[in-house]
Amino acid sequence: MPLIKAHDGYLTVFNMFETDSEEHQQRLLEEMQKIIDTGNFTGWVSSTLHGGQDKLGTANYIQWRSLHDLENRYAGQKYKNETVPLFKEISTSVNLLKTEVVFSQHHPDLDKIEISPERDDWTVIIIMDVEPENQQELVDLLGRPDDWLVTVPGYRSHSICRGTDGTFIILYAQWANKEAYDAFHHMPESERPADVQEIRAAVDRLVTARRANTYRVVHSRAAKN
Repeated sequence: MPLIKAHDGYLTVFNMFETDSEEHQQRLLEEMQKIIDTGNFTGWVSSTLHGGQDKLGTANYIQWRSLHDLENRYAGQKYKNETVPLFKEISTSVNLLKTEVVFSQHHPDLDKIEISPERDDWTVIIIMDVEPENQQELVDLLGRPDDWLVTVPGYRSHSICRGTDGTFIILYAQWANKEAYDAFHHMPESERPADVQEIRAAVDRLVTARRANTYRVVHSRAAKN
């Protein structure tokens, strides 16, 4: 199954869809799974499909060996003439976000960060927009070891992915369940360590917009070595 590791050399793509009904979300998942199961693209490493929980939508976490391989995939006529029109019909927005994993941390009980439908992770994906001149500062703030977070009940892992165009970062996190994540997310600032409060305040000053959803992994496939 796919693994997340900082500086793994892959182009990590988040293919994010929003939709307006449970029927359309299920259709998106079915059509994407077909593509994942039949795809044999040069340079493709893995695809892991997520179904939205708090909001309707899907997320596909895709690893590619290079930008060139990705561009070749989306230049294909079948993709342009069949796949794109279909997804436009059943989704309300589509975002293809190209990133590189620049930081990852996991709980000591885990020996790696695995993303798989065989796991029961409550997955959180947060997209944070930032001005290009501030992106590295945001990465430096969030991409550092957090010893306190490891002590929070239900925490499993988190990774920071830097947008290759300089305008955003993505936080990809795994929690044991919804209740554990909600307790952490809604924790009063006064109950967090002072240094964590300072980092969060600095992040808030840099981030210009946030988009977030929670997910369950529903399907995954990796290329054969």
